[in-house]
Amino acid sequence: MEKMRAENMWGEWTGGAAILAVCVLAVLVGIVRKKMEWLLNVFMRSVLGTIAIYFINAALAGAGIDLGIGINALTVLTSGILGFPGLAVLYGIGIYKIL
Repeated sequence: MEKMRAENMWGEWTGGAAILAVCVLAVLVGIVRKKMEWLLNVFMRSVLGTIAIYFINAALAGAGIDLGIGINALTVLTSGILGFPGLAVLYGIGIYKIL
C-alpha cells in the first residue's frame, strides 16, 4: 500500500514539474523575443544614426562649419541607444565646444 502511495505521489510531482517547466520555458521565450527586438531596434538606430552623422557632417563642411563629430563607437552607441535625441545631444555638445 505504501509503495502504491509513493508511486502516485511521484506521478503528481512529475506532472507539476512538467507544467512548471513549460511555464518557465514560455516566459523565457517571451524574454528572449523582447530582447532580440530591442537589440534589432538599437542596431537599426545605430546604422541610421551613423548615416545621419555622415551626411550632417558633409552638409556642415559644405557650409564651412566644422563641429568635429566623428564616427566612432561612442557616437554610434549614443545614436543607437538614444536615437534622434542622441544625435541632437552630440551636435549640441559640438556647438557648445566652438562657443
